Amino acid sequence: MSSSVSVVVVPFLAQGHLNQLLHLSRIILSYGIPVHYVGTTTHNRQAITRAQGWDPVAASNFHFHNFQIPPFISPPPDPTAKIKFPSHLQPCFDACSHLRHPVSQLLQTLSSQSRKVIVIHDSLMGSVVEEVCSIPNAESYAFHTVSAFTIFFFFWDSMGRPKVDAEMPDEGDIPSLEGCFSDDFLKFISFQHQFLQFNSGRIYNTSKVIEGPYMKLLGETIRGKRHWALGPCNPVKLPDEKNTRRHYCLEWLDKQGKNSVLYVSFGTTTAMDDDQIKELAIGLRRSKQKFVWVLRDADKGDVFNGGEVRRPELPEGYEDSVKDVGLVVRDWAPQLEVLAHPATGSFVSHCGWNSCMESISLGVPIGAWPMHSDQPRNAVLITKLLKVGIVVKDWAKRDEIVIAATVEDCVKRLMGSKEGEEIRKRMAELGGALRESTAAGEESFPRELGRQAEELIVQQEEGEQQSSSCH
Repeated sequence: MSSSVSVVVVPFLAQGHLNQLLHLSRIILSYGIPVHYVGTTTHNRQAITRAQGWDPVAASNFHFHNFQIPPFISPPPDPTAKIKFPSHLQPCFDACSHLRHPVSQLLQTLSSQSRKVIVIHDSLMGSVVEEVCSIPNAESYAFHTVSAFTIFFFFWDSMGRPKVDAEMPDEGDIPSLEGCFSDDFLKFISFQHQFLQFNSGRIYNTSKVIEGPYMKLLGETIRGKRHWALGPCNPVKLPDEKNTRRHYCLEWLDKQGKNSVLYVSFGTTTAMDDDQIKELAIGLRRSKQKFVWVLRDADKGDVFNGGEVRRPELPEGYEDSVKDVGLVVRDWAPQLEVLAHPATGSFVSHCGWNSCMESISLGVPIGAWPMHSDQPRNAVLITKLLKVGIVVKDWAKRDEIVIAATVEDCVKRLMGSKEGEEIRKRMAELGGALRESTAAGEESFPRELGRQAEELIVQQEEGEQQSSSCH
């Protein structure tokens, strides 16, 4: 048997999940360890097409495994739905189950070729990697794509909200889960999480610089597991690619002053209705602040599936009326590169954790406008505890439209007020501390990652018992 170690990465089939595990793969590869990235042909293509900060196709020892699964329906999003959770993606999520057999075959093959097989899987893909338990030289680790703060409060709710020894928001500031998920997805979460008992530990895309107290609480709450904060997974220093073909919004940003542009984007799973789009459009125009607004419909389960794609409506003549100060982007935008651009001064965001980590690591303040899932609680962490953003939409008023006057006021607070300057200073300090926690060099990785990666991936001594069990 070879003395090598192989890592198998199994992401969940949604952009914010594909992206985070793609970036974690980049870090593991830097230690000379081969990585096998597993997914459907469509979703691996999606991950590659949208990769930023490095080229996964050109990376040495990086192997994509494109598995075919039966066709699934890929309906369009419903912008009028009361609950903004992307229920239209549920057929795609359910199709994940078809990956179990090909993944099991891959694990069996790798286990015969490698001394040790490490499986790092999205916490929502536990059932797909159940086979790990029957492979003597393999072990698995769950990867969490949401904040430690949010995960802890899921447990805190289930424990009856006990008093804990940590900095806590006021209990009334912790949003309920009402309206965060569809019933079908809650069942899906429950089913997948029952497989987490078989893991050797849990990995989080966060840093103790940001969430040290909540990592400690998770360690005390989820006993018998090892916990690693290995974030930020995203690159914190992007290569200079000005001589290569770039997205046109970056060319536009090149012409703007430092910290002068507001970036507005609500991620890949948000479908905003026309009435809200109109109010947001008017508020941005009235603010007289420069902006880049990514206005596109939510991803479908298959983003390459042709068919009709809704084009959100703007007020008549709007783009011409703001052409001197604003840019409306109708396609997918390279968010990491936009946030890293010196012209970007603030970010109105849905507060998905991927967006939060990117924004913090690059020092860009946040205007919090949560839509669903973990976003309302991430917004509390950003605005109430870290104090590196402001609330644009309060989750308690999620059924109400944010009117143009509110948008205008929030933009001015972020971009042109003393309050905004103080927030920008705090975010710059937090982002600087986070970047300083990463190692210097050609690539920037968390300093602790070297030691922790060795703990996680190192070949175990002969006769050492496995740290995980299926019993």
